[in-house]
Formats: sequence, structure tokens, C-alpha cells
Amino acid sequence: MPKKVMVSGCLLGIKCRFDGTSKEMPDLGAALQDYRVIPFCPEVSGGLKIPRLPAEIQNGTGAAVLNGKARVLNQAGEDCTDQFTKGAAAVLKLVEQHQPEFVILKAKSPSCGVGKIYDGSFSGKLRDGDGVTTALLRSAGVKVYSEVDRPK
Repeated sequence: MPKKVMVSGCLLGIKCRFDGTSKEMPDLGAALQDYRVIPFCPEVSGGLKIPRLPAEIQNGTGAAVLNGKARVLNQAGEDCTDQFTKGAAAVLKLVEQHQPEFVILKAKSPSCGVGKIYDGSFSGKLRDGDGVTTALLRSAGVKVYSEVDRPK
């Protein structure tokens, strides 16, 4: 039975990003050919629609959102925190069910960012920290990578 890996759906060509597009990485499929690949999108799993307004974590990181010290707001100022935390919990359930070797997440995303996320100003500036889903997975001891730092 092949080893399993979970991958943000947008990296696999699934059009689940906020703007209805993907960020497909054509070389990813070849790199993961020896794995059973399980796609996911925490934002869609949390109940957000496609397309949707962009969202960013305000005044903190994914860990702060999970601790109730920061919120996720979309560009219109609407609070999406519940959808982001529900989506993170849904992904953690998938991880527990499938037991992947590791998880590859979309860099800079408020859900999936690994080590760097947008700073909440909707200006393209980055801050140190993880997205909500990444923070939850790390807290559970899951090996996480972005598409940039993934194993080759």
C-alpha cells in the first residue's frame, strides 16, 4: 500500500482558491507519484464559497486565532473566523483518518501558510507565523510543508 500525503487542493489544480482559481504545480504530481495523494481545502471544508472575498488574519497568526486572540476577516471586514477554525478541525480529522507521512499546504494563505502569512492589511505584506490550519496541524505534531519547502 503506498504511503499517503495530503496536499492543498489548489496546488493540485482544484479551483478552490478565494478567486475561483487554482495554483497548480505541474511538477507536484510527478514528485508525489509514489504516494496516495489526498487533496483538501480547509476554507471550503469550513463552509466558505467559491469565489469569496480574500481574507487575512488580523492582529496575529493562526495560533492566535486558535487561542481566541486574533480573528480572520475578509476584505469587506466580515468575520470568517468560525469558518477558518471549522475548516482546520475538518482537516485535522482527515489527517487522523488517513495518517499521511506529511501535509503540503499553500504558502502565505491565512489557512495554510507555513512560517509566513499575509499581515492582515491586504497590501501583500507578510509576517512571521502560520495559517489557522497549519497551526492546528503543528500543535498535533503533524509534519507540514509549504509547496516552496516541500520534500523533493
